[in-house]
Amino acid sequence: MTALYTDLQDQVVLVTGGGSGIGEAIVRQFAAQHARVGFLDIAAAPSRALAAELTAAGATVHFEQCDLTDIEALRRAIAAIAARLGPVQVLVNNAASDERHATEEVTEALWDSRIAVNLKQQFFCAQAVLPGMKAAGGGSIINLGSISWIIGQGGMVAYTASKSAVLGLTRSLARDFGPYGIRVNAVAPGWIMTARQLEKWVTPATEQEINARQCLKRRLQPAEVANVIVFLASAAASACTSQQYIVDGGWV
Repeated sequence: MTALYTDLQDQVVLVTGGGSGIGEAIVRQFAAQHARVGFLDIAAAPSRALAAELTAAGATVHFEQCDLTDIEALRRAIAAIAARLGPVQVLVNNAASDERHATEEVTEALWDSRIAVNLKQQFFCAQAVLPGMKAAGGGSIINLGSISWIIGQGGMVAYTASKSAVLGLTRSLARDFGPYGIRVNAVAPGWIMTARQLEKWVTPATEQEINARQCLKRRLQPAEVANVIVFLASAAASACTSQQYIVDGGWV
């Protein structure tokens, strides 16, 4: 059962990468809170289907297709959501790419592309919503990190490097935005069993490792990450900022 935070009703929430996986769960959770939800994603078909489903159920949800690594396009998409729903009061920087890559084969182009999709766009999203949050006297930003860099995971060095930087970004933004009443936190998921993870990376061997390392001996679900994010967006977390909250079943 998901808690209901009445202060989130009618708040404008922006979720990046909201069309599938953890992002989809976040969009669904905020819709259940009766927030006004805008989300960005590069994948149009599943995103439009999600928006149509939730809208038909009575939620206020709007989708904008966007390549988040194109910063000018990103700014236009955020402006379109603000024009449609109102100034953004909650930003969830969820979008990322966790494609595996051998360290010896990393090129400059691959490195730059991973930083762009996993870190750079988080900053520019936060910068874009800042004026509206300042005018409103506050807001909440939640950046999605990862436990991958904490546990020293290999085979994805550009991903782990960018995800470790999310914590530094979070703490810097919390300091800079705090005087305006804006809270900035990070959430670091463990191995969450999205459809993508199950299709691409989860094998009997990796499941055995997960069960060996987690305190909780079960699959973690996207909604369990979304629950923490909704809490951090709400007034129930009014004194929480500049922190990283780990949702990993006790792996770390």
